[in-house]
Amino acid sequence: YQRRVRGIMSDSDQPPLVPAAEGEERGERQSARIDLDRQRFPHCIVWTPLPLLSWLFPLIGHTGICTADGVIHDFAGPYTVTVDSMAFGNPTKYWQLDPVKITDMEWDAAVLRASQEYRGRMHNLFCDNCHSHVAYALNLMGYDRKSNWNMVHIAIYLLLYSRFTGIGGFLKTYLPFLVLVAIILIVAFVF
Repeated sequence: YQRRVRGIMSDSDQPPLVPAAEGEERGERQSARIDLDRQRFPHCIVWTPLPLLSWLFPLIGHTGICTADGVIHDFAGPYTVTVDSMAFGNPTKYWQLDPVKITDMEWDAAVLRASQEYRGRMHNLFCDNCHSHVAYALNLMGYDRKSNWNMVHIAIYLLLYSRFTGIGGFLKTYLPFLVLVAIILIVAFVF
């Protein structure tokens, strides 16, 4: 089920997998547990704020998609996909997907193929970005019987279904925005 690159992770580093009742006959498994200490998010789309941009618009941020082992892949810039180290810091939110909903390509194969594809692409903030990389992987695997995932879908689904990694994740996401709003209000009403 899981393919590992030799020398990267030992078997003891792997979180245990629990068989899925629905997909067990097809050899599929449920996601392993989230491990915040090790920054492992199996079968997840992860999100982190972008400095300055997220301070002004806290719903805008940087995304990545994780392998079944929880290793993050993110399209970090032109011809660059980082692995196991998000370009703008640790995730503050995650959306764990259900691997039983895959209809085409195996999860890790789709993530690796999307990463390989995006290593050959120029980054464009508005048209071909980290959200597009995640959508490409979901389209390859036919997640939720869809082949039309795009960056807008990813942004909306993250807004609706993601969970914060904790109070620190919440503060890292919204505190800069709230400080800016407070400064503006103080300036507007005091001066």
